[in-house]
Amino acid sequence: MRLSDIKGIVLDKEQLKKYLENLASDHTLKAKSNKETYPVPEMEENFEYITKTYELLNSHLKLGITIHQAGEWLLDNYYVIEETAKEVRKNLTLKKYTNFVGISTGKYQGYARIYILAEEIVSFTDGILKAKDLEEYLISYQNKKTLNMEEIWDINLFFKIALIERIKDICTKIYASQMQKIKVESIIERLVENKSKEELKFKVPSHEYIKKVQAYSENKYTFIEYMSYRLKQYGKKAIPYLNILDEEISKQGLNLQEVIKKEHFDIALKKVSIGNSIKSIHALQRMNFLEIFEKINGVEEVLKQDPAGIYEKMDYKTKEYYRNRVKEIAKKTKISEIYIAKKIVELANLEKQEPKKGHIGYYLIQNGEEKLYNSLELKAEDLDTKIKKRTNLYIYGTILLSIIISIGIGYLFYAVSKNVILSIIQATLILIPLSEIIIKIMQNILGKIVKPKLIPKMDLSQGIGRENATMVVIPTIIESRRKGKKTCRKVRSILFG
Repeated sequence: MRLSDIKGIVLDKEQLKKYLENLASDHTLKAKSNKETYPVPEMEENFEYITKTYELLNSHLKLGITIHQAGEWLLDNYYVIEETAKEVRKNLTLKKYTNFVGISTGKYQGYARIYILAEEIVSFTDGILKAKDLEEYLISYQNKKTLNMEEIWDINLFFKIALIERIKDICTKIYASQMQKIKVESIIERLVENKSKEELKFKVPSHEYIKKVQAYSENKYTFIEYMSYRLKQYGKKAIPYLNILDEEISKQGLNLQEVIKKEHFDIALKKVSIGNSIKSIHALQRMNFLEIFEKINGVEEVLKQDPAGIYEKMDYKTKEYYRNRVKEIAKKTKISEIYIAKKIVELANLEKQEPKKGHIGYYLIQNGEEKLYNSLELKAEDLDTKIKKRTNLYIYGTILLSIIISIGIGYLFYAVSKNVILSIIQATLILIPLSEIIIKIMQNILGKIVKPKLIPKMDLSQGIGRENATMVVIPTIIESRRKGKKTCRKVRSILFG
């Protein structure tokens, strides 16, 4: 099943929030998504179709054929859609997608939950996405089921996939409309203008994309509206053809004016719809998802309750480091991120009389980790086995490599000197400097492949608070009172601006 099947009437904000709450209640979840539901290949197909429509519109412009009004949006913003497709392709790998929480039952079984959520929001808002509204929609969903940090952070990618899908749907109709127009131009050339075969300018192309829009091409409203428009431009000369057209329409139980009105209404709808989608792509590029993330992420809200009051004053990188640590523990233990965050705050509250232990970081990245694991009814050593193995591998590996190379050098010395004692002394003496060289080489290699731990930092971009004020001592020789005043002024300007 393709997610393009998600269609719905436009809901107002309150209706959609209620719908998303019900959707959350209905979702039965599993740990991972199925790789068969990976959306990037389908997005590539959609983008290819958009590209073909863009190329057709450009060719029709050169031929002087009137362009569908929705097509004008595509011509002006194709580069934006292209950049969006590249971004999704780069940032949403198959491995990353399958690690998202999936839906375990129902018609969307195997799809990533966040993918379905994004598609539903885009469908029921006619592609209109605003930062404030998105916050409310996601909070509504979380009233029933909590989204994890990775889902919230990457939902913008899925919004972009859904918008490209929507633009492709409109392009299908634009393409069909343009094909009807070139049919009209071809008929007029032959019948009204009486051109010879060699003079014909308009030819209906034949390739695979014609078949893809066949269902839409059967809708004759575009053909009738455009034929009427073009014939009227020929004045009296075209009256017989207009009469034939009117008669054929009447046979089908239709009225020419009603057909024209309906076609114009459909054109207006498509123009608004593609405009909404393209504006939303622009809006997504400008949105501060960090701000949205911090407002709706449940883990962030819990960690802000840090009894020491330090977490809120930290810089973004440090907060992200803390949150990622929560995420890592959740992945290892299969325990909810929110539950782990609450346990951390709970432990910090029990020790809040001690400044160090009253801070949540003590239980996330310091000596309090063991207490956290115990409170989660886990053994700290079970979780950190991999780290200990790596440490032991580094230490014993370095020692073993040093000994092996020293013995090798000692053996080479023995092969030349034939003196066992001197060879042993040589191997022993070279062992220490050799181990230093190996350590340096190992550290250089590990420095490139192992991600270093972040040193937690406070955010002092708004100035240093009184509680962190300090005295600055600048040794100086003051020759006179005048120079003393000048030095004081200079120090004051440095410190206070």
